Amino acid sequence: MMTDGDQQEALIKRAEDEREDIFRRYDLGLDPNNVVDPWENPKFEIYHITDKYGFMHDSRLPNTRDSQEVQRNKIELERDKKWMKMLSHWPPAPEKLHKRVYKGIPDKVRWSVWKLLLNVDQAMATHKGVYTRMLQLAKKYSTETRQIDADVNRQFRDNLAYRERYSVKQCSLFNVLNAYSIYNSELGYCQGMACVAGVLLLYMHEEEAFWALNALITDKKYGMHGLFIEGFPKLTRFIDHHDRILSKIMRKLHKHFTKHNVDALLYAIKWFFVVFVERVPFSLSLRVWDIFLLDGDRVILSMAITILYLHKDELLRLKDMDAIIEYLQVKLHKNFGYNDDDAVQALERVMKKLKDLKLDQPPPAKSNEFPTRTLGDFVEADFEKKIGRRRNDYTDTEKQVITDVIIRQEQNAGDVQSTMSYETSECATVTLTVPEDTHSLRSSLAGTSVASSETMSLEDNNIHLKTANMLQNTPQRELLGT
Repeated sequence: MMTDGDQQEALIKRAEDEREDIFRRYDLGLDPNNVVDPWENPKFEIYHITDKYGFMHDSRLPNTRDSQEVQRNKIELERDKKWMKMLSHWPPAPEKLHKRVYKGIPDKVRWSVWKLLLNVDQAMATHKGVYTRMLQLAKKYSTETRQIDADVNRQFRDNLAYRERYSVKQCSLFNVLNAYSIYNSELGYCQGMACVAGVLLLYMHEEEAFWALNALITDKKYGMHGLFIEGFPKLTRFIDHHDRILSKIMRKLHKHFTKHNVDALLYAIKWFFVVFVERVPFSLSLRVWDIFLLDGDRVILSMAITILYLHKDELLRLKDMDAIIEYLQVKLHKNFGYNDDDAVQALERVMKKLKDLKLDQPPPAKSNEFPTRTLGDFVEADFEKKIGRRRNDYTDTEKQVITDVIIRQEQNAGDVQSTMSYETSECATVTLTVPEDTHSLRSSLAGTSVASSETMSLEDNNIHLKTANMLQNTPQRELLGT
């Protein structure tokens, strides 16, 4: 009869064998001896076209975008020349860089520009050999391998670079995520990281993408650590501020969302976690990424408001939560309705308007949004993590996420009831014209709390039940799954 110690050793050994087998498959890559299930490599003939970024489409791209392709290519060729000249004299004047980034970084030089904006080459020079060591440690000790393998297998499967199982890019994505789970042991791995690293790998080599990912996670300019860490503290902070902006400058839409139980958490997770990838056309998400890498995380809040403003008329016509969420999560990705230049110009106007109203920045981040452990120090996992056993209960941090949603929706409901007029305060033009009396808007920013001191009871108010139930029935780190 096995003792408790023997059983624990057997479970650890099984987990180690599983991790070793998964790594072996990625090491084999496209070797014919690497057996792949037929379902893992979908056939290609069902697809009609492939766009310039390698994404395949099962239907034709919208004609509104096709008709502009020739002109866009001409403009990009001219920009190629200007950018190449500017790269040879880096860094340029801030005003010049700002202007050109907002006009669009040509795809041919995006690799070079992103690396400069994220200081990738400097990080690699400063930390020589670190990535290789982290990957070696991951092969022996990573507790995230099974989940990372599953996520790699479904990340960007409509893109030529990732479509084939164990392709070069799939192997690189697997390696980067496992190595980073060791490097940032406090964070480990969260599903949204696969999409972020996947985008980086479309433009970078493996080790470059590792250090670019680290910059996005740990640099206070981007602060993605706070998005991915347990409890999602930055997500809560950003959604609170997102709601605050809606209640100030788009009150009619805010009232509409509250009436139909549309909490921002339902539509904004991928907006904030992966900077709009798979929620708007990929070409537009790249433009937003360009600006995000230049100006930091305030861009995400502004782009979220831009999307809602540009499409508010259609959103106001939709009369139930499911239709609103489908529109924001699915339909805009297929056809945004505006070309990329117009969308970015609207974004720039929104950023200026929010800055004028002192709404462009959320309240300051708390300490739990940044790493507290030393990066690169190996920390051995506990028994539960080693064997891959999932917890059945919620931590206090996870419970707080649910509580925050309930409090926010109760507050939104109270705000709607107390609002005197919505039509007169609604923005009237694409330049985000606001009411002439903006003093009250600025004055209301003195307090940062969005929770009401008196909230309705759960039994008396059903407005938040669907969101709360969704959260309670979804493991905390699966909220980001595709």
